[in-house]
Amino acid sequence: MPDWLITGCSELVTLRGSAPRRGRALRELEIIRDGALLVHEDRIAAVGPRRPVERLAGARRAEKLDLGGRVVLPGFVDSHTHLIHPRTRAEEYEQRLSGATYEEIARAGGGIRSTVKHLRAAPAKSLKARASAHLREFAAHGTTTLEAKSGYGLDWKSELKILEILSELHQEQPLDIASTFLGAHVIPAEFKRRPNAYVDLLTRRWIPTVATAGLAEFCDVFCDRGAFTVAQARKILNAGRACGLVPRIHAEQLAHTGAARLAVELQAASADHLEKIDRRDIQALALSNVVCTMLPGCCFHLGLAHYGPARELIDSGAIVGLATAFTPSTSPTLSMSMILSLACTQMRMTPAEAIAAATINPAYSLRQHHRIGSLEVGKYADLASFDVAGYREIPYYFGVNLCSLTMKRGEIIHSKSRPKTS
Repeated sequence: MPDWLITGCSELVTLRGSAPRRGRALRELEIIRDGALLVHEDRIAAVGPRRPVERLAGARRAEKLDLGGRVVLPGFVDSHTHLIHPRTRAEEYEQRLSGATYEEIARAGGGIRSTVKHLRAAPAKSLKARASAHLREFAAHGTTTLEAKSGYGLDWKSELKILEILSELHQEQPLDIASTFLGAHVIPAEFKRRPNAYVDLLTRRWIPTVATAGLAEFCDVFCDRGAFTVAQARKILNAGRACGLVPRIHAEQLAHTGAARLAVELQAASADHLEKIDRRDIQALALSNVVCTMLPGCCFHLGLAHYGPARELIDSGAIVGLATAFTPSTSPTLSMSMILSLACTQMRMTPAEAIAAATINPAYSLRQHHRIGSLEVGKYADLASFDVAGYREIPYYFGVNLCSLTMKRGEIIHSKSRPKTS
């Protein structure tokens, strides 16, 4: 792997400084105009204005990479994905457009249980190949780190299959993958009449086994109407925490249940969705270190008018993040740039806030902010360049992939054209 001197950065968006970002600090991007980076092996060795960086001794030995006046950001950190799934649910998309609700589709045998059925039958090889193709697309859109959940197996054999694939992908391809055990996605059909027996199975057998085998870093629960209650979620997440798995939670997407307050109580890394939270929830989240992960792709794909209250959360001082929620059901997008566009137009975030919420704050939610999420000396050389005149144009051009180059730990993993090197 060569050392790199990266120049031609019209705006080098570093996000240098403290993490996480709250309130007004979310807009502080710490931009260096005509900036440069010196990369040694997989780390950033220097960052600053071009001329001082070019004069460094290490710069004379490095391979030159001229980005031609592009905007450079830290690589996107996508902190909520359902990467491993067997097929699309495009037929349900059409049903929703005809007026069917999410719950009606589920009762008719669709929804999560449909994906579960097909995943259980799918060979690991085909699931892995599908996920690998998706990871290449994530990289092509500027994402360098993502979180990926199990939860589409809901029996031990299938949940294990998902977690083992995630472990293999993490080792074999360049993107970093943080694994989350989501055995508590919904109650499996075979436990429909005895849900507490499934909760006991999760807490007494599956979670300890997953943790002991090192197959996950986080434990998640879908705590909402039609899924797990607050009491059940508390039991599951406490069991995970006792085994060293950090809590995450799907909260308040379909109904106001108290899941956001549970996230605060358990000091969860992240509470995701939050479309149905109220003012008191916002105040509690603002006083916590829970990252409020907004998933506007879900609201957009479902055709909903009500998005998560990102503006209110930011103004209250809460930690706000953004993620794709990549899934075959409610958010089949791999583009963090599109998520930025939705965050700005639908949730009234500024472009600067959206960029910070897609980089340094999700890195904090994954407990990796000391390694990724900003362009600073000592951190991994994870970056993406965009073919725009200024950072505001990244969300401005919605639905367009303007990422021209992605670098992960000093290795170019995506380039639209042959980079200018010397």
